[in-house]
Amino acid sequence: MDSESTAARIDVTKPHPARRYDYWLGGNDNYPADRESADAVAEAFPTVRLAALENRNFLRRAVGYLAEAGIRQFLDIGAGLPTAGNVHEIAQGIAPESRIVYVDNDPIVLMHANTLLNSSPEGATAYLDADLRDPERILTHPELTRVLDLNKPVALMLVAIMHFITDDKGPYDLVRQLCDALPSGSYLVMTHATSDHLTAEDLAETKEANQRSGVPFQLRSTAEFTRFFTGYELVSPGITSVMTWRPETWRAHPRAEAVSMLCGMARIP
Repeated sequence: MDSESTAARIDVTKPHPARRYDYWLGGNDNYPADRESADAVAEAFPTVRLAALENRNFLRRAVGYLAEAGIRQFLDIGAGLPTAGNVHEIAQGIAPESRIVYVDNDPIVLMHANTLLNSSPEGATAYLDADLRDPERILTHPELTRVLDLNKPVALMLVAIMHFITDDKGPYDLVRQLCDALPSGSYLVMTHATSDHLTAEDLAETKEANQRSGVPFQLRSTAEFTRFFTGYELVSPGITSVMTWRPETWRAHPRAEAVSMLCGMARIP
């Protein structure tokens, strides 16, 4: 990849979700605009860092579950900046032959893509510089078709990404278009920030904070989130908090409203 042209695309004056998430996770690949945006959200939702950590923990458990269930192909859209426990590290730790394609539209993620391409010899990884809002480009990209066989089951990972797709951008149609391209036996895995625990006053405050943050964002209720899985077979325990989806060991959890992040996994029949 051309590092100079990639660097030239980085606009550090505008916040980006991947860099903001990196900041919440304690990373260093973020800029003042990202931190200012993240802090604006934190003013209305002070436990947002906890939500980011619990979301990452869910990702690890979900990938482990799927790898143990025999899934060997993963499409991770909105991959974000590399951090401990990337999808390929988890999946290939269980099944070295696993194949993973990462997708993101942040040039900083592109600059760090080599970390995401550190595949086991038996498997393969690829990185696509592409946008969720252009599923056709993702699905027909030569790198995707090189690494993934769309005639075999694929786990579509949409983790903490769909809340950046507001209703006017057709979020349900985007997810359906991606899922319709996958064969029977594939899985849809999603997490999404929720409005379930907010009063009308809190919701108004959160919306105002998100507007100030400079990043389009839309909370959705359990009913709205569940709609993404219409026609698919939910894996137990169904739609729930990211904290309580198949926890590995018992531990004291914070209140669900402190995380306010829903999750779900479903098999595509």
